Formats: sequence, C-alpha cells, structure tokens
Amino acid sequence: MTRAGELLIVGFEDKTAPAEVLARIRERRLGGVVLFARNLGTLDEIEALTRSLGDAVPAGDPPLVISLDQEGGRVQRIKAPFPHWPPMASLGQRNDQALCEAVGRAMGEEVAAVGFNVDFAPVLDVHTNPANPIIGDRAFGTDPDGAARLALAFWRGLESAGVRGCGKHFPGHGDTATDSHLELPRVDRALAQLRQVELAPFLAAARAGVPMFMTAHVLFPSVDEQPATMSRRWLTEILRGELGYRGVIVSDDLDMKAIADHFDVGATAVNSLRAGADCFLACRDPRIQSTTEEALDRAATADPLVRARLEESGAHLRAFRATLATTAPATGAWKRLPLDGHAALAARARG
Repeated sequence: MTRAGELLIVGFEDKTAPAEVLARIRERRLGGVVLFARNLGTLDEIEALTRSLGDAVPAGDPPLVISLDQEGGRVQRIKAPFPHWPPMASLGQRNDQALCEAVGRAMGEEVAAVGFNVDFAPVLDVHTNPANPIIGDRAFGTDPDGAARLALAFWRGLESAGVRGCGKHFPGHGDTATDSHLELPRVDRALAQLRQVELAPFLAAARAGVPMFMTAHVLFPSVDEQPATMSRRWLTEILRGELGYRGVIVSDDLDMKAIADHFDVGATAVNSLRAGADCFLACRDPRIQSTTEEALDRAATADPLVRARLEESGAHLRAFRATLATTAPATGAWKRLPLDGHAALAARARG
C-alpha cells in the first residue's frame, strides 16, 4: 500500500541529512530528495550526503530519487571544481546535436560521480518571449523543432551517464512575462498556438521516452481556469491522452509563490493528484511538506477515487525508482573524472 509521503520529493536546509529526513526515508514516507546550493559543500561532502540518504532506504526497496537542477548557466547547483557550463541557449546557437549530447554526458558523469541519479533537465520550454524573466537563456532555442532536437540530444547524454532526466516545464513556461517563483504567470495563447509551439517539444520528448516531466505553475485561460499543475485537462486529457505520455509527472515546487500565495497547499496537492500528477516537489519549508502529506492522507482515506490515484501514482514512481542506479558511486569517484576534458568541452560549448 502506498503511503502519501512516498509521493514527496523534498528539500532541506543543511549540508548533512537531518535526522527527520533519514527517519522518513526509513519509514517509506519519502520518494526522494532534491538538493540545492545550500546543501552542497565540497565534492567529498556532497558524496557523503548522498550516500547517507541512499543508505537509509529499507533493504529491498528501489533506490531513493536523489536529484538536483544541474542545467548549466545560471542554474548550476554544483560548481568548481566542476567546470562552469554555459547556458543551454549557447548550445542552441551552435545547433550541434553531437555537442549537446557530449555536454549532457559530461554533466551527467559529474553529478553521478557524487551520488545523484536524477537531474531536473533538460528545459523543454521554447523561449518565445524576450521579456521572460525566468526561462530566457535556460531554453535551447526560440523555435520548437530546434529546441526539441537539441534538448533531447542533451537528455540522451545524461542518460548515457546513468542519470535520469526530466523535461520541464509542461506545458510550457517560455512565453510567460512573470516568474512563477514570485507570482502566478499566465499565457493567453489559444490551444491551437500552444500545440504548434509549446507542446511540440513535449510531444517529441514523450515519443523519445523521457521518463519524467515537471509541471508548470502557469495559467492558460484558453484551456483551463486552473494552473497546469492542477489541471486534469492538461495532465490527463492532453499529456496522457493526446500526447500519449507514460512517464512520471512531478509537480514544480509547491513552495513557489505561484501556488503558496494563491492556493491552499494541501488542496493543491490533492487537486493535482486528481488531475494526474504522480509526485510533488516541496523544496524547502517543512510545514508545506507535512501539510501536503497530511492532506493527501486525509483525502485518500475519505475518497476511494483519491486512494486509487494515490496507488496508481505510487506504482508509477516506484517503477521509475527501480530504473535508478542501485549502487552508490565508489568513494572518491569524482577524482577520476576527466575534468580538464570537461572544461575544454565547456569552453567549446560557449563558442
């Protein structure tokens, strides 16, 4: 039986794993963790942290999701002695699939060597709004075909290094004029336009087998009055039905103001589960994490349909976790990386 906490991928404050987080892993009340710069010290410290998290998983269970956002550019959680990777727009300008794949492989090798098994990349958003404050040069391009082709090459590189990728932010954050970390963005395009531009990379990624998509806390009034994260129209009818997606659907961070300032967080999680999401990022605030778990538990107890969705999503996430590397990297594995070669590749990618 799935416990509600299994659907959570959480963050915390420290450079060592808090006792509460380790206890929840042992109790099967977490599906994963997401780490940020605040958690990441030296590479030896990062390795010790990820190892402690993985070691807390009960014997016989699939590996824990140990994740981060390592995109390059402004979203690169682990920096020196790893090279500074350029933003993906730089790769987009080179329009070289082999180069994109090589960069994805090198970045995957780096994060895998210190114990990560999931990278929340690549960005599949199409950068169509020059005023967009949050996507910008994180996107691979300004046209859907080019963005999809290069993003998927990067993803193939990640996967070849043993790191699972996650396409984001469905159904598209590239045309927003505001940042969902700070407010609730909206995009006023018609669905026909969205299909031609925003959805095209996600359709290509679904067909390619990208195993996880992250939702966007973005409102598309022409499609639904609910943000995509809580929209059955988007997550079940369009993503599962129209695009044929069979991977895991993870929400963007429930701490973000697009959600926290406009909706009850517990109700958001329940509505998102009903809509078709499988698991939930709660990246910082322990109160949001506990509220989400309690709300899902209550709703599943009261409503058989929610319980059925909880079980279905738990099965999706466990199946995904079963594809993750089953052993931690050898101690000091990062020291054997060809970092000089990676630095040269990063310089080549910058042009």
